[in-house]
Amino acid sequence: MTQPLFLKGVMQEKIWGGTNLRDFFGYDIPSEHTGELWAISAHKNGPAVVESGKYAGKTLTELWDQHRELFGNQKGDVFPLLTKILDAKTELSVQVHPDDAYGLKHEGELGKTECWYVIDADKDAQIVFGHQAKTREEFIDMVEQEKWEDLLRYVTVKPGDFFYVPSGTIHAIGGGITILETQQSSDTTYRVYDYDRKDDEGNTRPLHIKQSVDVTTIPHVDPDLSQTTAEQKGALITTLVENEFFTVQDWKISGESTFKSSGLYTLVSVLDGMGTLTVDSETYTLKKGTHFILPNGIDSWTFNGDFHIISSIPGKAI
Repeated sequence: MTQPLFLKGVMQEKIWGGTNLRDFFGYDIPSEHTGELWAISAHKNGPAVVESGKYAGKTLTELWDQHRELFGNQKGDVFPLLTKILDAKTELSVQVHPDDAYGLKHEGELGKTECWYVIDADKDAQIVFGHQAKTREEFIDMVEQEKWEDLLRYVTVKPGDFFYVPSGTIHAIGGGITILETQQSSDTTYRVYDYDRKDDEGNTRPLHIKQSVDVTTIPHVDPDLSQTTAEQKGALITTLVENEFFTVQDWKISGESTFKSSGLYTLVSVLDGMGTLTVDSETYTLKKGTHFILPNGIDSWTFNGDFHIISSIPGKAI
C-alpha cells in the first residue's frame, strides 16, 4: 500500500461544544454545540471513513479488521489510537479515565491515556490538571463536601502549550479552548463534577464517584516530559511525548522536507497552512483540517509548503 488514507471524521455534539470546528477549520457541523471531531478513529462510537483511493467508503474499523497488513500486522483487538479536535466553548466536566486493566475489567475496553496540543485559547483560559489531596480519604472527603476550589489544580494555558494526561489524572478542559487530542482508543470517562449543569431537557449528567475514587492517582504526580527538537531541511520536528501508548510529534514545515517512517504507520493532522504531500511519485494537496494515515509500507514521503502538523505513531518510535 503506497497511498495515504485520507479520512472523513465524525462530529460529536456536546453540551459544552461550540462552533470553532466550523469557524477555525471550515468543517460542516451539525449544530451550534459541536464539541468534537473524531478525526482519525476506529472506535465503535464514531469510526472515520476513507474518502478516496482503493478503500474509499470503508471505515477505519473495517480496514483494521480486514486489512491488518496496512498497519504492519499489529497485534490487538482494536485500532489503538484516536485523534480528536475538541472545541470547548464552556468547560468540560472534571473527570478521570481508567488504565487498561480497570477499563477492560469494568468497561470492556481500553483505558485512556491522552495528550493535548492547545490550538487556540482565550486570554487567561484555564484547564484543571491534577488535584491537591494527599490521601484517598482526603480526596473522598473533599469530593463529598464539594470543596472544588481546594481540591482542584488550575493551570492557565495559551496556544502551543502541550499536556500529557496519563490515566488516573484528574483533568478538565476549560471554556474557550480548542485542542487536538491524541489518546488511546477509548470512550470511557468518569465524571467527578459537572458544575450541576443541566441539558436542554433539564437533566443533569451522571457522575461516577466510586469509579473515580478507584482509578485516580493519589497524590497527583506531574508527568515527566522530556521534549526534544531536531531540525532538518525544510522542517522543525519536536517530539512532544514518547511512551508505550504513542509517540506524538509537532512538525513545522517550511519548504520541501522528506521524512522517513519511524513506526508501523503514522497518523497525521494538518492544523494550519497548506502544501503538498508526495508519496511514491504521487502528489496530494494538503490544507488546514486534513487528517490522514500513512500506512505500513510507506517508508518515506515528502512535504512541500508551509504548514503545521501534529503526528503520532502507536508506541515508541523505532
